[in-house]
Amino acid sequence: MGKTPVTLTLNKAERAGFTDPGENLLNFLRRGLGDLSPKYGCGQGTCGACTVLIDGEPQLSCLVLAETVSGKTVNTTGGLADGAQLHALQTAFMDGFAAQCGYCTPGMLMAAKALLDRNPRPSRDEIAEAISGNLCRCTGYAPIIDAILAATGQQVQG
Repeated sequence: MGKTPVTLTLNKAERAGFTDPGENLLNFLRRGLGDLSPKYGCGQGTCGACTVLIDGEPQLSCLVLAETVSGKTVNTTGGLADGAQLHALQTAFMDGFAAQCGYCTPGMLMAAKALLDRNPRPSRDEIAEAISGNLCRCTGYAPIIDAILAATGQQVQG
């Protein structure tokens, strides 16, 4: 079996590459296209570190075959900032110390971005639900939820 061509929009730029049969999107993004922002956590879809947006929907890139995203739009944290201007979520995560080791941060940011794209003023419970597929071993989730609330301009309790 030969390599399969894949053409997609990655973080607002048309990109193309070749994938091996059965290669997951995470590996294709990291090795094939050089986007190191999605992290390899478990390779089994249980940790959320590899979360990306595919046509606006959060997906675990370790579970998506690379060949299935041809013609689609894929967004990673590598495309959140607008030039030197950080996205509000990135700023809120930094200001609120929502990243400790930082390994879960890319997946958390993308899950949060998908939520805010659907609902610009979510409640704490809605945020907790939206990031529930993303594991964090360091923060206890409170600073992450607070940062997401802060990015929306809502008052953070506490």
